[in-house]
Amino acid sequence: MPTMLKRLRETINAFKARDPAARSSLEIILLYPGFHAIVYHRIAHWLYNKKLRFLARCVSQWSRLWTGIEIHPGAKIGRRLVIDHGMGIVIGETTEIGDDVLLYQGVTLGGTGKDKGKRHPTIGNNVMVGAGAKVLGPFKVGDNARIAANAVVLKEVPPDSTAVGVPARIVRIADKRVNFVESIDHVSVTDPIAVELSAITAQMQMLERQIVCHDPTIYARLDGQEGAPAAAKGEDEKGAFKTEQD
Repeated sequence: MPTMLKRLRETINAFKARDPAARSSLEIILLYPGFHAIVYHRIAHWLYNKKLRFLARCVSQWSRLWTGIEIHPGAKIGRRLVIDHGMGIVIGETTEIGDDVLLYQGVTLGGTGKDKGKRHPTIGNNVMVGAGAKVLGPFKVGDNARIAANAVVLKEVPPDSTAVGVPARIVRIADKRVNFVESIDHVSVTDPIAVELSAITAQMQMLERQIVCHDPTIYARLDGQEGAPAAAKGEDEKGAFKTEQD
């Protein structure tokens, strides 16, 4: 019991450190569903380890109804986990979460349905998982990794790296960019499709300039070709009108 109280105190301090809206310990204890879900899970996990699986599931289901956060009682969760907002979070049975992890609303730590036994991810220490992100499968997300909002992660994420996109790809490792994506946080994520479109537009503009330099009259000739059918059509209509009058 002293150990559990100590860990709950650590969790309260972690919420204070990570959430600027948290004004007091009492506010966190009474009003934060993320904190409530963690407390319920500590109880459910203890019952689960004592082979009281039905009671453990009862506690976890009550937690789901009360907080909107579903954590299987078999999941192993480290110290100082912070669940910010929390609604819609799902954490599977064989998930393992390290210390000082931050989860935002809508996160799924789940399986793909193809694996048995260990089928959910292992999250390292000091990992941030952005809102709506899905981490699916029995692989590891390394220490200090960041997963961008709405990313779908289907393979291992190295330590000190950033994963973004659907499916997720690594864009930064140990503060060095892997490609064109700048440093991100969970709300300012570069859209890889928009970046690709911008690159294509820039290439088209460059080709256009090269063509104009090679043949400055090309636009005038193209305009003339586009106008020719309309002019011809007008002449035909005038000729037909004149014939009818005659």
